[in-house]
Amino acid sequence: MRWCYSNACVLRRGVPARIACAFVRPRRLLDSVILFFGCCVLVAQASAADNVLRVLAWPGYADPDVVKVFETRYHAKVEVTLVDSDEALWDKMHEGKQPRFDVLAANTAEIQRYAHDDLLAPLDLGSLPNTQRQLPRFRALSSIDGLTKKGAVYAIPFTYSTMGLIYDRKQVTVPPHSMNELWNPRYRGKVLDYNSAQHNFSFTALALGYPNPFQLNGTQVQTITRKLIDLRRNLLTYYNLPEEAAAYFVQHKVALMFGNYGTQQLELLRRAGADVGYVIPDEGVLAWLDCWSMTNAAANRPLALAWINYMLEPDVSHLLTQRQGLANTLTEAPENTDKSHILWIEPVENIDRREALWSRIVSGDRPERF
Repeated sequence: MRWCYSNACVLRRGVPARIACAFVRPRRLLDSVILFFGCCVLVAQASAADNVLRVLAWPGYADPDVVKVFETRYHAKVEVTLVDSDEALWDKMHEGKQPRFDVLAANTAEIQRYAHDDLLAPLDLGSLPNTQRQLPRFRALSSIDGLTKKGAVYAIPFTYSTMGLIYDRKQVTVPPHSMNELWNPRYRGKVLDYNSAQHNFSFTALALGYPNPFQLNGTQVQTITRKLIDLRRNLLTYYNLPEEAAAYFVQHKVALMFGNYGTQQLELLRRAGADVGYVIPDEGVLAWLDCWSMTNAAANRPLALAWINYMLEPDVSHLLTQRQGLANTLTEAPENTDKSHILWIEPVENIDRREALWSRIVSGDRPERF
């Protein structure tokens, strides 16, 4: 007797097809079922492997458990790359001809730079229903510089913070009210500064009373450069990530810091056991508003939009506040008052010049060389 194999049935020659399966051997049938479901699993795995979302963000924006929920819900794989400065973000976005990422989180000033370079794709608000949960001022996208271009929306607000002064209550018994306290001789070797060209020039411009810290003329830049050189006398060191300052404050090695990460940094320090305070200087304070955008290189745009919408879910937004101490765009932040002079950071007059000067300042160049 000879056997034929067709469509997972074992047919005996001469038996009508309609009754062929009656002669299927049990072992062969079991093998066929296993093979069928095995193929289904492989197909599902292949689909998940192809359904990859590449995220470029800051620490705390895409925690593993938050990512896991998204991956499970959308049967996707999320690859997260973290950065510690605007400069690092810019470099990552400019590696190669096309960005290697699908979505990114960046402040409004950076969003404008990326939109200017045509690196971002317009967003379909109809695919982002959670934007209706946001506070009214964050839904008014056209009122926030950098979020729209020629009527199209390129970024959705996510989180924000002022960039005030953080101080050790043991060493600074009276809360400081001016950025100029960073230069106070009593804090020699007790100051921490954030390693960033853009923000250092801007907050120093505020300390000097310049009306627009984002658009400086040549004379103002020279004056600020020398003032930042003077600041080196008080510095213990520069920092990049918020957690780098924790040990210094716990051990009372630092008295005062320019808090680039703002309330996020304050929360981290307090959890580490540091007795610190936070103030918004009288001259005003820089503030960043981080937004989610989709890049032109996004391979799966519906998945990218799903991520942005997911970031605005109440549970995800509230986790950001609970874990990071950052404000979210769904609820009001208690530390902001009507008297606070808050300036959302904007693109600066010449970022290349600022970065070149900052590199020399950090490297320790002598004042006479500038």
